[in-house]
Amino acid sequence: MSSIPRDCVRIVEVSPRDGLQNIPEHIPTATKLALIQRLSRTGLTTIEITSIVSPRAVPQLSDCRELLSHENQENPLHLPVLIPNLKGLTIATSLGVRSISVFISATEPFSQNNTKCTVSEGLTRARDVTIQAKEMGMSVRGYISCIFTDPISNTPTDPEDVLRCTRELLEMGVDEVALSDTTGTGTPSLVHSLITYLTISPNTIPLNKLAVHFHDSYSRGLSNVWAAYEAGIRVFDGSVAGLGGCPFAPGARGNVASEEVVGMFEGRGVRTGVDLDMLEGVAGWVRGVLGQYQDNDIVMMQLLP
Repeated sequence: MSSIPRDCVRIVEVSPRDGLQNIPEHIPTATKLALIQRLSRTGLTTIEITSIVSPRAVPQLSDCRELLSHENQENPLHLPVLIPNLKGLTIATSLGVRSISVFISATEPFSQNNTKCTVSEGLTRARDVTIQAKEMGMSVRGYISCIFTDPISNTPTDPEDVLRCTRELLEMGVDEVALSDTTGTGTPSLVHSLITYLTISPNTIPLNKLAVHFHDSYSRGLSNVWAAYEAGIRVFDGSVAGLGGCPFAPGARGNVASEEVVGMFEGRGVRTGVDLDMLEGVAGWVRGVLGQYQDNDIVMMQLLP
């Protein structure tokens, strides 16, 4: 990824995937497509639209093939798809996907609970997918879950484990690593400390290879976003209307709201390239359409093989 000027940031919208995956009631594919199309008109250039996973694991995303087959996806947007394994990559390739994301956990308990594998095994899966995807000219993003706390053991995450995962993802060829505070336990101090640890000598992870993904479980999402910005991060995930949360992590309530992130940055003179009025309009539309489904009490599911 190229460097972004200090007075500019890039917002990665994750609501069509991460925002909807936790809702147990079926959301029509047409509604998901309408959400993606509305978001695309706001100036957002990267919108993660779905994940190719087992429908037993995440029933809400069982229409991923239908959604990806829809011919009205707008270009030249980046429309990444979350891919768990080589089977998912094969499906994605057959549907013309050109941008993917892989995911791992920095902690063993969550890795075992989420994907039924160790952290090392998760890295191996991610490496297999990434190498093959890069050979086909795809862009690849890597998520690292649980950067501050493991939600299964409720213990702090060792920064060295985050560093190891970050290094391995970059070495296998991912274009960008999204540091993900899965349960929202981070604080501005922890955010600044972790980013400094990763990027300052002797570790020297390039700042322009990092993004952040915060949840707003304890109403610290925006403060954590700004702390990451002050530490040098220029790429930030958001979910319109604060939709979402990880269905596999106890206590992982909604993502930080994209419109609040954009409003904060624009209000402080940092350009996002996003039309705030239009984005707030999408947020209002989402609340109206999905309000009947949205439940901040996480419904626990298991990610089956």
